Amino acid sequence: MKINTPTINTNGTHLQGHMHCGYDKLVETFGDPLSEGFDDYKSDAEWTIEFNDGTVATIYNYKNGRNYLGDAGLYPKEITEWNIGGHDRRAAEKIMKVLGLVNLTEFFA
Repeated sequence: MKINTPTINTNGTHLQGHMHCGYDKLVETFGDPLSEGFDDYKSDAEWTIEFNDGTVATIYNYKNGRNYLGDAGLYPKEITEWNIGGHDRRAAEKIMKVLGLVNLTEFFA
């Protein structure tokens, strides 16, 4: 599994679902989020993951953090609602499995 490397091609990924997870658990599992190369206007933290079978996933917050909402937004450590992106539903399923979570709040076709 590759995490946050420049060789991960996230072009064409899109929202596959939402999950509830603490920031610290994401850092414990995937390391620190990217420091650049993502939409830091609408997001505050993002991880890119490529699984050994080639499945690409992204984890990111969207419009609920301080980058988008200013003082009314959450700091990354306060965020518990995360989006999972990918080319298909397998991305969300794999992320949930790695994190040991069972309730993906929403799947998209």
